[in-house]
Amino acid sequence: MSHWPPLPRISLRLSLAAFLLAGAGRPVLAADWPHWRGPDYTGISPEKDWLDHWGDDGPPVAWKATVGIGFSAFAVAQGRAFTLGNADNTDTVFCLDAASGKLLWKQSYPADLGDKYFEGGTTSTPTVVGDQVFTVSRWGDVFCFAAADGKILWQRNVQKDLGIRVPSWGFSGSPTVLQNLVLLNIGEAGLALRQTNGETAWQSADDDAGYSTPLPWERDGHWQVLLGSGKSYLAVDALTGKEQWRLRWLTQYGVNAADPVIAGNQVFIASGYGKGSALLQPGTTSEPEVKWKSKVLRTQINGAVLYQGHLYGSDGDSTDKHPLKCVELATGTEKWSAPENTFGALLIANGKLILLGDHGELVVAPATPAEFKPTARAQVLGGKCWTVPVLANGRLYCRNSRGDVVCLDLRPK
Repeated sequence: MSHWPPLPRISLRLSLAAFLLAGAGRPVLAADWPHWRGPDYTGISPEKDWLDHWGDDGPPVAWKATVGIGFSAFAVAQGRAFTLGNADNTDTVFCLDAASGKLLWKQSYPADLGDKYFEGGTTSTPTVVGDQVFTVSRWGDVFCFAAADGKILWQRNVQKDLGIRVPSWGFSGSPTVLQNLVLLNIGEAGLALRQTNGETAWQSADDDAGYSTPLPWERDGHWQVLLGSGKSYLAVDALTGKEQWRLRWLTQYGVNAADPVIAGNQVFIASGYGKGSALLQPGTTSEPEVKWKSKVLRTQINGAVLYQGHLYGSDGDSTDKHPLKCVELATGTEKWSAPENTFGALLIANGKLILLGDHGELVVAPATPAEFKPTARAQVLGGKCWTVPVLANGRLYCRNSRGDVVCLDLRPK
């Protein structure tokens, strides 16, 4: 095995963001990207005024940085950009000035590189909630930092404290903060810590976690969290951890890594290694109804992005061909397949796909089921690029596995 699974969705209205971030200090700006998958966990940016075409020289470069080995994406909030990397068996949390790339603060702690099956390094993404930043390492180190200066407000290693086993590639889901709880994909069906002090609110059985990020979903006035475990996709009550439903979903090596996608009262799931995808209709029973199931879209790591009834994502594994596809959500019908080696590193903004190719080529194309027709291309990085780019306040943050970062200024002149 020469590839890694994780990097490590819910269609929430932006008006719900403040409720999701209960206990927050200053509000998150509409154009911020405060956590994995963006402001409403969909992989869609609300930004409309950004540069989606450029000349032969490519988009302007605002700044560059080096942050260490890993696949962590960026969280951007209140003028700060946060990410993680590993060097010399040490994880470091970086806080950079979002506009200039200047290092504002960093915090480091011992952490094995973990390069048994891949390059190793960090795989989760920081989560910013008001004046706090939350991170989790592959080995169970959970931190709450002050966003302004990096002061450690609380910390613990939940793997050692609770004796929960570490899955093959380490804990890779990012923290999700909801109703004063820090929700983690740790244990067979998740773990919740209290936002104020890190104490355990609830925990699940000691069995292999999957690699997705806990995804909040409000149903009938109650919050659920969707998770990929080592053997299933499931939902639990966010406040208590009580299981709501489960679908057994066996993927080779237990790699249920791609985040589910929520569409109304339905849930789309997918995984790689030839497994495929399915559209689920959770109801009142312990197992949801399967509306359709197919191998049309096999997202190994990064979840698909749903836009206007269609899914956009990478089909296939890191060691095989993995074309970019557009699939109709309601039926599972493939609309087009394009040989773009993006490995799922994409987001959507203002009706356009923003893709970062495996080897650092940036591509912009309309998000439409009619065809895949790029309107702009530029080589912006080298090396292995599997991390989803982040668009926040007119700047696009891209990185590769060795930790090279480029921030592109996409603000119209």
